[in-house]
Formats: sequence, structure tokens, C-alpha cells
Amino acid sequence: MSLEFTISVLKNMNTPTKVNRNHAANIVLNTPELIEYLLKITMNIDDKLSIKAAWVLEWICTNHSIDYLHPYLDFFVKNISKVHFDSAVRPCAKICEHLAVAYTSKKENETKIVLTQEHIDLIIETGFDWLITDQKIAVRAYTMNTLYLFGLHKDWVHAELKHLVSTKIIHESKGCEARGKKILGLIN
Repeated sequence: MSLEFTISVLKNMNTPTKVNRNHAANIVLNTPELIEYLLKITMNIDDKLSIKAAWVLEWICTNHSIDYLHPYLDFFVKNISKVHFDSAVRPCAKICEHLAVAYTSKKENETKIVLTQEHIDLIIETGFDWLITDQKIAVRAYTMNTLYLFGLHKDWVHAELKHLVSTKIIHESKGCEARGKKILGLIN
């Protein structure tokens, strides 16, 4: 199994339906070393195939386990800020939210992701960049939650997030207003 095989799996996926994402994810999970190729394709940011790779990577993290990303955390967090196709940014933002949830989880039977301070700092930096640039509502929603969760461990994050949400984001759309109010309520 190789990069070429992973590319062929993605090219055979026509639309991002649940069935198609699940099928591609199962092929990748049957040979877990393909996750590295999937991640490399996701971060090949000027290739439209990166969008499909991001869809499948997010499907794996959401529906199987964020643990599959663990060996590649350095690569993921050091490159997410470069992702620019809207349809690839959204799954990356969702993966960041999964990382924050796993990192801050207090449940005994849940995975406790090991993130370094550098990982957290890079995710926070990318998250604030996503909030101050023109992004879709889903990206903003996932990112606000991610920043809130990491802000439980880094005090300055809540202050910056609160300011940004109350002065900018809450006024952008009904969806941003609803999530923004929820986040402001959690911070307060």
C-alpha cells in the first residue's frame, strides 16, 4: 500500500456523503500506515484532492478514534495553518476540536491525548487566525469551542476569545451569534 493507492481511494470518492467517507476511511483503517499518506495529501494544500483527504481524516477522527492521528500530531499541528480551501479547513477545525476535547477530558475511559505545549500553542494560534479571517460558520463554531477548552488551561485565551467574540464574531451571522453567546456564557 502506498501514496498512489491512497490517492486512488480518494479519487474514487465522488461526493462527501457519509457512505463514501466511511468506505474510504475503512480502506485506510484496514492498513493504518495509509493514515500518514492521507495526512500528507491533506497538507498538500494547493491540490483539490486535499479536500477529500481532509474529509476522510476527519471521519476517522470523529467516528473511529482521534488516536489514529497521535503519531502524526507534530506534522498536523505544524501544517494546519497553511490549509486554505474552505472544504479542507472545516474538517481540520473539527479535528482540532476533537484534540481539545480529548486533551481536556476528565472521563476515565476516554483517551487522553498527549499534546505538547507547542502543539497547543500552534492550535491556538491557528484558531485565532481562523476567527479573524473570513471563514465559514462551522469553522468558527468548532474553533470557538477549541479555544474555550484550551483556555481552561491557558488563562489569556479566554480573555482574547471573549473580546473577539463580543466585538466581531457575534455580529457576523445568526449561527455565529448563537455559538458566540454559548461560549461567552461558558467563559463568564
